[in-house]
Amino acid sequence: MHSDAALSLPSSASSTLGPRHRWKVLAAGVAANAAFSVAFSGIPMTAVLMRSGYRLDNATLGLVLGLMGLGIALSELPWGLLTDRWGDRPVLLLGLGATAAALAAMALWAAPHGDQIPGLGWLAVGLLSVGLLGGSVNGASGRAVMTWFDESERGLAMSIRQTAVPLGGAVGALLLPLLALHGGFRMLYAVLAGLCALGALMAWAWVHEPAVPMRTPAPVAGGTHERGPLHDARIWRIVAGIGILCSAQFAVLSFGTVFLHDFGHLGWAAITAAMVAVQVGAMVMRVWSGRWTDRRRNRPAYLRGCALLSLLLFAALGALTLSGAMATQTSAGRIGLLVLLTLAGISVSAWHGVAYTELATLAGAARAGTALGMANTSVFLFCFVTPLLIPHLLTLQGWPLVWFVAGGCALAAMPLMLPARVRR
Repeated sequence: MHSDAALSLPSSASSTLGPRHRWKVLAAGVAANAAFSVAFSGIPMTAVLMRSGYRLDNATLGLVLGLMGLGIALSELPWGLLTDRWGDRPVLLLGLGATAAALAAMALWAAPHGDQIPGLGWLAVGLLSVGLLGGSVNGASGRAVMTWFDESERGLAMSIRQTAVPLGGAVGALLLPLLALHGGFRMLYAVLAGLCALGALMAWAWVHEPAVPMRTPAPVAGGTHERGPLHDARIWRIVAGIGILCSAQFAVLSFGTVFLHDFGHLGWAAITAAMVAVQVGAMVMRVWSGRWTDRRRNRPAYLRGCALLSLLLFAALGALTLSGAMATQTSAGRIGLLVLLTLAGISVSAWHGVAYTELATLAGAARAGTALGMANTSVFLFCFVTPLLIPHLLTLQGWPLVWFVAGGCALAAMPLMLPARVRR
């Protein structure tokens, strides 16, 4: 633990916190991630409404949907380095507070109101700023898990923490389209600002450094613990695999609603149900997989299995989409689109907690913020690029190409998820 971590809590308070406090730290981490995830995962759920409300075409829509991801990608590593130096508490307070302020500013100046449509620049700067500031929650809360939980519980704890992303996404899928429809984007941004402020309040109350470091793996000679994550090829392999596999996930999250609306001709009830099912299914699977891999110590095999299943499901979705009229003009075809998209979305979202636990364990608790920052930089670079590319894929060969490329990303990620393990 770096001495700078003392900045996050006076020693007199730290000494009063027992091991049970780890669950409050975890709860605050989940709340922080969920608050930001409602914005990050929920705003794309309003893609069809955003396209009409801001009068955008598909290419411009893809750009603005990717800007939050670009902001997170640019800021993740700096936030991770700051977390390792300062500790989790000050980073979460600064990041969430600033994110709430950025969303409040968007409510004032970047939301359509009546006949007034703000310039694209206001929307772009706002979403980019939210990404730059909100990226603070990822590495900070992940490092807290590594410092408060020992090896026997880390997979479960990290997977519970990772459920915050689909939890926030599910809340966003249910709440944000309704807010945008009935209250407009001004109300939507204001509610998101309030959620981030609430997350900051929970971080202030509960996120502290342990009085003494929890049981952490002993340094491995010549390993990441000595050299640092930025100089370890094994870390970079996992980082690349995580990012590539996430690109398939973002294809579902960013353009899934557009696909079901434009291609499947489905109503808002069915579209919302599918997106909520993706997020809830991912949340359940992340908790189960964390506990299961903790017991079996088979994280690499589980990651490979998720990538393989995602490949098969995206291939099936692409094949059904190729049938055209059969998929859109019959009840069976439309149900097939819903089911395959939902299952593919769950499969390609179920592995995050396991992968991040593997990565943080390899890096060591003291360097987990940096390693998780590296991973999230990779993730959100692909998050930025994916919605930019999808309109071009649609122009080339339509939706079948989109889903076949998503399956190709799952295939490419498989060998990268299997670096040599550190033996403890």
